[in-house]
Amino acid sequence: MFISELWIENLRCFKSIQKIDFHEGINVIIGHNNSGKSVIMKALSLLFDAGSPKRLSIYDFNRDLSIEEIKKAPPRIRLTAVLTESDNEDEYSDDIVTISTWLTKLDKPYEAKLTYDFFLPEKEVEGYLAEITPIKSTDKADYWRQIDRNYIRKYTYKYYVGDPDLKVSIDGDTIRKFDFQFLDAIRDVDRDLFSGKNTLLKEVIDFFIDYDVKNDSKISAEEKEKKIQERRTKFSTDADALIADLHQRIEPGKKQMLLYADHTGATFDKLKPGFEGHISDSDIYSALRLIVEHETGLSIPVTHNGLGYNNLIYISLLLAKMQKDASGEYLGSNAKVFPILAIEEPEAHLHPSMQYKFLKFLKENKQTEVRQIFITTHSPNITAAIDLDDILVLRKNGDQVKVAYPGQVFSNKPEDQKSKAYVKRFLDVTKSDMLFANSVCFVEGITEQLLLPIFSQYLKQDFVDNHISVINLGGRYFNHFIKLFDTNVNDNAIDKKIACITDVDPTRSELDQKQHKKCYPFELGVETEKYIYTDCSNDLVDTYNDPSYTIRTFSQQPNEGKTFEYELLLCNPGCEALVTDNLSNNDEILKMMQIHKNDGDLDDILALLSNTEENNRIRQGILSKKGWEASKLRKHIIASRYLNSISKGENAQELAYILEEKLAEYFEGKFKFYIPNYISEAIEWVCGK
Repeated sequence: MFISELWIENLRCFKSIQKIDFHEGINVIIGHNNSGKSVIMKALSLLFDAGSPKRLSIYDFNRDLSIEEIKKAPPRIRLTAVLTESDNEDEYSDDIVTISTWLTKLDKPYEAKLTYDFFLPEKEVEGYLAEITPIKSTDKADYWRQIDRNYIRKYTYKYYVGDPDLKVSIDGDTIRKFDFQFLDAIRDVDRDLFSGKNTLLKEVIDFFIDYDVKNDSKISAEEKEKKIQERRTKFSTDADALIADLHQRIEPGKKQMLLYADHTGATFDKLKPGFEGHISDSDIYSALRLIVEHETGLSIPVTHNGLGYNNLIYISLLLAKMQKDASGEYLGSNAKVFPILAIEEPEAHLHPSMQYKFLKFLKENKQTEVRQIFITTHSPNITAAIDLDDILVLRKNGDQVKVAYPGQVFSNKPEDQKSKAYVKRFLDVTKSDMLFANSVCFVEGITEQLLLPIFSQYLKQDFVDNHISVINLGGRYFNHFIKLFDTNVNDNAIDKKIACITDVDPTRSELDQKQHKKCYPFELGVETEKYIYTDCSNDLVDTYNDPSYTIRTFSQQPNEGKTFEYELLLCNPGCEALVTDNLSNNDEILKMMQIHKNDGDLDDILALLSNTEENNRIRQGILSKKGWEASKLRKHIIASRYLNSISKGENAQELAYILEEKLAEYFEGKFKFYIPNYISEAIEWVCGK
C-alpha cells in the first residue's frame, strides 16, 4: 500500500478542503515560503506519527475564515489520508491485515482511510454560538482572541478509520505499525548521538551485531539463535575474566575505601557495601564511538565533522533503525509494517553534490528501508536529481493553495511524450529554477537571458525583487515548456505567469521550393512573384495573446522586426554604447550612427557597405523597398550591419556589463536608451500583480 491522497481542511494556509495526490516512492514538494510545504509535513505527522503531540493551538487554524463562517460554527481542522493498494502488494502481505478495519473500497485496488479531527465537542457548541454570534466587531482578530481565551482549551481530537462519518475509532496498536520518521530543517545533531550511550545508536548496534549470522539464509532460525548465544556466552566468559582482574586490582584499596563507610554509618545493621559486576555485550556499547577514518589510517571523532556530514551519518543510522524496526524476524509482532521518511529542506545541511548523492541513494533504496518518502525543498539541485513525476508544486493563489503535478501534464500521445522527455533533459540545476520562480520569462538566446534582468531595473520592475526567472531555451522550443504551465488545458499544470519572448525571424522561400531561408524585414513583399514570405512567431503570438491568460507571447512588430539584437539597434540607432569592443566592423557602424544622428543622406550610409555578397543583398533590399522613409531605411541598415557583426555570447556579456554600468546615468538623464516595446511590455506584464 501507499499514501495516495491527503485531504487537508482548515489547517494553517489550507482553507477549503484541499486534496494532495502522492505516489509510491519519493514525493518532492516544492513551492515558495508559506505556500504549505511544512503544513503537509505537519498533517502527515499528525496522522501517522504515534509519538507526536496531537493537540493544536489557535495558530494552527486557517485565519482566512470569514467572520460569517466563524459565527456560523466553531472552526475545525480535519485531515484525511487515503491509502491505496500497491502494484507489488504481494511483497507486503501484512499491509491489508494492518488496515483491514480502515477499508472504504474492497475492489482492487483497495482503498482505506485514516482521519484526524480537531473540533469543539457538540455540548460546547451552543455556548460558543451564544458568545460569538453577538460580537459586532469587523476585526477577525477579536473573534479569534475570544476563541483562544474561552474555547481552545475545550477542543478535543479524535481519530477515525474508514468512512469518517461513521466515526469508527482507531485501534491504538494499529497506528503504531506505521513508522513515521521526520527530520526538520532546523536541526543539530547532538554530540552524544555518536556514542553507544545514545538510544538510536544502541538500537542500531543491537540489531546489526552478529549480522553475518542473522543474515545467513543457509541456516535455520534455531541455528542462528544457537550461534548467537554461543558468541554471547564466550563474550560473557571473557568479560568475567576482566571483572575478576578488576576485583584483584581493587582489593588492596577496598579496606580503606570501606573504612569511610564505617565512619559515615553506612555499615549499620550488619550491612556493608562491596563490589559486584557482570558485563553483557549490550553493556559495552557505551564504550563505542563513531569515528571517521581516512584512507591513511588517521581517525577523528565524528563530533569533529561538519554539520552536513554528520546529518548524512544521522540519516543513515535512522534508516538502519527503520530497517530494524520493520524486521519481523527481530521484533516479531511488534515490527513496523509501513516505514515513512519525511525530510524538510535537506539542502539546509548538505553541499549541492551531497544533495544529489543523497537523493540518488534514496531513490535506489526506497523499496528496502523506507516504503514512502516525502521531501520539501527549495533546492534546484534536488529537483534536478529526481524524475519530473516525483515533483509536487505548491503555489499560494490569494487565500487558496493550488497544487500542480508537472509530470502529469503530458498525455500518452507521442508528441506529449516527446515534450516530456525534452523537459526532463532540460531541467538541470539552473533551469529547474523555473519551477521555483514566481513567474518565468522564456527566451530564445543568451543575449535576452543576460539583458532582460538589467532591462527590468531600467523599468523599475526588478526581476530579483519580483522573483522572476529568465530561462534561455536555446531556440524556439516554447511548446515543450508551455505544457507545464497551461492551466487552461490541464488542471495539473503550474499556475504562474509565463512570458514567451520570441523573434519574428521573417523567412522567404522560392515559389517552387519548400525550404525557407531567413530574410530581412525590408525584403518582405518586395518580390512576391518570386518568393513566399512567412513570419516565424505568428502561430505562437496568435495562440497566446489574451491579456487575462497566464501565458502570453511577446514579439517584434510583423514586417519590421527580425531578432532581439536587430530590434535593439532599431530602437537605438545612435547609441554608441551598444557598439562593443568585440564587435567586428565597429568603426564602420559608428560612422553609420553618426550619419544617422546628423540626418545624413541614405547614400552616405550605403557607401560604407563593403562589396560583399551579404552587403550587396542589404543594399539591393534597401533600394528596392518602397514606402519607407529614409530615416527608417537608415535604421534598418545599421541594425542589419550590427546583427551581422556580433558574436552573440561575447557581445551579450559585454552589453550586460555596459548597460548595468550606465544604469545610474540613465536615471540621471545622461544616457539615452530605449528598451524595445515588446520587451518592456513583457517585463511590465510578467511583473504585474
